[in-house]
Amino acid sequence: MNPTCVLLDLDGTLVASAPGIIASARTALIRVGAVVPDEGVLRTFVGPPMYQSFREVLGLDEPTARTALEAYRAEYARAGAVNSALFAGIREAIETLDAARMPMAVATSKVEDQAVRMIRHHGLGDLITTVCGTSDEAGRTSKRSVIRECLARLSGSGVDVARPVMVGDRAYDVASAAAEQLPTVYVQWGYGSPIEAVGAATSVRSPSELAALLLASTSATA
Repeated sequence: MNPTCVLLDLDGTLVASAPGIIASARTALIRVGAVVPDEGVLRTFVGPPMYQSFREVLGLDEPTARTALEAYRAEYARAGAVNSALFAGIREAIETLDAARMPMAVATSKVEDQAVRMIRHHGLGDLITTVCGTSDEAGRTSKRSVIRECLARLSGSGVDVARPVMVGDRAYDVASAAAEQLPTVYVQWGYGSPIEAVGAATSVRSPSELAALLLASTSATA
């Protein structure tokens, strides 16, 4: 694998954010008068773009989905973002990679300002080169476009982006990275099911295993 830099998903990879996301989605759906699905369905909303989930999973029409998305973002900004916690071992893994001078960035489907807020809230800001999320204004609405922008920012900062690796917990991460010719390390502690690891280069069971994998593959070719 021999990565020169690492792109990290946020929800389900770094942060256990399901409580805040699910509560915010539930509030948004109530506000637009939509049927609120059960907890299992709402849990699948963690990771992919929320608008996509409203449209494709719930079948909301375009105007209703847009209104629900606005309500979701408002509620998430109000209370959802801070209703989260780092997964056990994540801070230590990120610190280990940083100590080894592995450039890291966050590439997430979350709106960028909220992603930046979350990274700072959890005290990872000094360890991450850039945080890239979706932006309606910039036309970044897919994970693929986020990945492209993230790599451009890293390159602009002088980071070697010859061999980037994506790290994520959902099939959406794996497929989006593959479309941009990036391998993915699938993390088993997130919100995906085992079948979502199909197509990933490999999978890991813990943050410490992730750090060891990335550093071992780097040192082996040093």
